[in-house]
Amino acid sequence: MPSISPIAQTGFANASSYDEHRPSYPPEAVEKLLNHLLVAGIPEATIIDLAAGTGKFTELLAKRDEAFDILAIEPHEGMRKELERKNLKGVVTKDGDATHMPVQDESVDAVVAAQPLHDLQHSPVILVLTTNRFSNEESLREIHRVIHTGGVFAMIWNVEEYNQPKSWPTTTSWESKIKAITWSFDDAHPRFRHEKWRGVFEAQLKTTPLTIQTADPQFSLPLGEDSVKFTVWLSREAVWERYSTLSQIAVLEGEERERVRREVFEAMEGLDVETNEKGEVALHGVTFWAWTTRV
Repeated sequence: MPSISPIAQTGFANASSYDEHRPSYPPEAVEKLLNHLLVAGIPEATIIDLAAGTGKFTELLAKRDEAFDILAIEPHEGMRKELERKNLKGVVTKDGDATHMPVQDESVDAVVAAQPLHDLQHSPVILVLTTNRFSNEESLREIHRVIHTGGVFAMIWNVEEYNQPKSWPTTTSWESKIKAITWSFDDAHPRFRHEKWRGVFEAQLKTTPLTIQTADPQFSLPLGEDSVKFTVWLSREAVWERYSTLSQIAVLEGEERERVRREVFEAMEGLDVETNEKGEVALHGVTFWAWTTRV
């Protein structure tokens, strides 16, 4: 049965707040991703939305003209109930994770994971794909099992600049300051910004001095990768609400939470903060996605 880390349980106790403040995905990114998944324009294609959370990406799939047959798999009960309340057309919601998907072998056209290895860390798809080699292999085997030959597994992330890898440049100094706050709460749990996720797939071809392995990957390499930049306009309070959905911020309490809130608001007083006529702040980020074919 799926197991969930204490970080996930605590950081996502308020699933409705997460759903309200986390962003959706740019139409351009969704269209390109579905083309890479080989399901764009395919009526009733079967898709698993793995670690579906509250259904931020599931909603976009359900709105499509293709009338996809969608299985949303999510182990966090609060997240799953929030998704079920949406009553999305063509969507069945089930408990499960990257190592336990309640579907038959080679029964789906594609699997997509939105925000895997992300700071939200609400699902074992994140933890399983990063914590140790055995679990990595177990997860890939399970994803490989459910997709038919030639089907595609894809991952997509919304990555605000305050939550990006250290090597990625920021558009403004105020976002760089908040990025530094984010990294100051590094808790050793692998996330997208640590740039470790590619190793899950590259490990398919690795050997050790004590073993000789035949190169027989379950997914094609190199991975396909693409991205689009985005800018959203939010009130300062909405920037904080969005920032505080990051799991390591969501768990903060009392004086520490107030200190971080104060630092975020102070950063938004910087000279290079861009505002519109409503007083909303321009927040920058990247939607990044990667895909690989089942072999």
